[in-house]
Amino acid sequence: MHGFLNIDKPSGMTSHDVVVRIRRLSGQRRVGHAGTLDPAATGVLVVALGGATRLIEYVQHQTLKRYLAAVCLGATTTTDDANGEVVVQQALPPLDRAMIEEALAPLRGTIWQTPPMYAALHHQGRRLYALARAGVTVEPPPRQVYIERLELVEYQPPLLTLDVVCGSGTYIRALARDLGVALGCGAHLAALRRTAVGAFRVEDAISLHVLEEEVHADAHEALRRRLLPPEIAVADWHALRLDEEQARRIRHGLAIPAPADAPSQTRAHAPDGTLLALLRYDGSHWRPIKVFDWTDA
Repeated sequence: MHGFLNIDKPSGMTSHDVVVRIRRLSGQRRVGHAGTLDPAATGVLVVALGGATRLIEYVQHQTLKRYLAAVCLGATTTTDDANGEVVVQQALPPLDRAMIEEALAPLRGTIWQTPPMYAALHHQGRRLYALARAGVTVEPPPRQVYIERLELVEYQPPLLTLDVVCGSGTYIRALARDLGVALGCGAHLAALRRTAVGAFRVEDAISLHVLEEEVHADAHEALRRRLLPPEIAVADWHALRLDEEQARRIRHGLAIPAPADAPSQTRAHAPDGTLLALLRYDGSHWRPIKVFDWTDA
């Protein structure tokens, strides 16, 4: 069984918890997720099964993510979200939409962002959150992230709701914290829902509870019906349908000639339409990056 599941993760579960449940439901060991969601967050969690796990990197690192974020103004916390202890509480200044828009403007585009202290990043071989829990304070180095969209949806003091579209590695908690600094009142992330990961949308997601009920009623066929094809991970890549000879060469890891105006990367499909390989253009040929074998599907 190979492909992707678009799971609407419930609050209170880690992303790994979801993987464990899917592994149990499917009876497969090769199960992984494309991009961690904090336990309190809900929404799209992309889960890969079988050979599709080899495509996780393209979902996790090469797609934009979309979030609906509720930010609570007037209070900063140790974790930059509602799970932490309140560090500073302040009265809200008189804010209108124009003032909030002015504070949001510098947070758009390619920006430098300092990750939260309570993060899964490593520092000298240890997770930042493990160091924080041990009482060790480390200032994570800032890093560049990309915020394509940052729009104010609603403001009902002390909560404001943001629609965020961003690249891989962006911390929405840090975005909430930095917005609070810009507004001069402090802030933390009160709630978060991931509404899209690339082509995976929350409108099309299935809850874990519903999936478990379906599998209980119809065993593995329910999972097969819900599985999305592996090529959805690279749906925006140029698609190439191979003939038999080209497919034979690619299966053996050999290059095939490419036109001078070929795209830099393409997904190659066998004559029957199944995804066969990912190819990279070297100036004259397409060379396999990854070749897939779905025979145990």
